[in-house]
Amino acid sequence: MSDDDHNGQDGFEHELPESLLPYDDWVEDAYREVMLRAIEHVAAEGLPGAHHFYLTFRTNRPDVIIPARLRAQYPEEMTIVLQHQFWDLALDREKNVISVGLSFGGVGSILCIPVNAITAFADPHIRMALRFSHSPLEEDEDVEIPEGAVEPDDIDPAHHPEVQPETTSSEDVKKDAEVVSLAAFRKRPPT
Repeated sequence: MSDDDHNGQDGFEHELPESLLPYDDWVEDAYREVMLRAIEHVAAEGLPGAHHFYLTFRTNRPDVIIPARLRAQYPEEMTIVLQHQFWDLALDREKNVISVGLSFGGVGSILCIPVNAITAFADPHIRMALRFSHSPLEEDEDVEIPEGAVEPDDIDPAHHPEVQPETTSSEDVKKDAEVVSLAAFRKRPPT
């Protein structure tokens, strides 16, 4: 009996034992780090060329801070586009939160999105997409909303100039706030 009778073409036995090491979690954590580095780079340097990001996140988590009207419109998940109409993109690594200013319906808002609430990240310019299947925060765990957290609709724009709406046409706002399927941008394994 040759080795080929026991091994597949890849040299591994067809039935691999279950791993006692969390490789899938480690790979996903590495992909999250790629996303965070991209966001940090853009926050510091701006978007180069035609790069732009789609960021999909769970809106049903209590630690996600978005306007109430968006939470009502997207009760479970929402995708935002970071391309032309955003400002003050920041990543707070200590709090593990991404914040960004966007305009929806002509009204400027600051969104605060915990990294663990993000389910997908894509840069369609290079057809790169990452999907996150697990969250380091378990579904049953209680999330404490930081004291003094304010939803963007409750902010007085007179005291916070960064929340002033941008001057955009309604078509631009609709285009940038559109929810987009990431299926077309996922890398597929070669067949």
